[in-house]
Amino acid sequence: MLRLALMFLIVALVAGLFGFGGIAAAAAEIAQFVFFVAVALLAIAVIFGVIDRRAGPRI
Repeated sequence: MLRLALMFLIVALVAGLFGFGGIAAAAAEIAQFVFFVAVALLAIAVIFGVIDRRAGPRI
């Protein structure tokens, strides 16, 4: 998912370099959204991992 955010960031930079402001803004916004979704999913995975470890071993 972070690879997708990086791809949109590169598209935004290239579009901004060539003067396509609207496309650059849209791609940068998509990249930012995808990045924050990835961070949120990481935080949820870490929280559930910590909760699962505290539950003790399963028999």
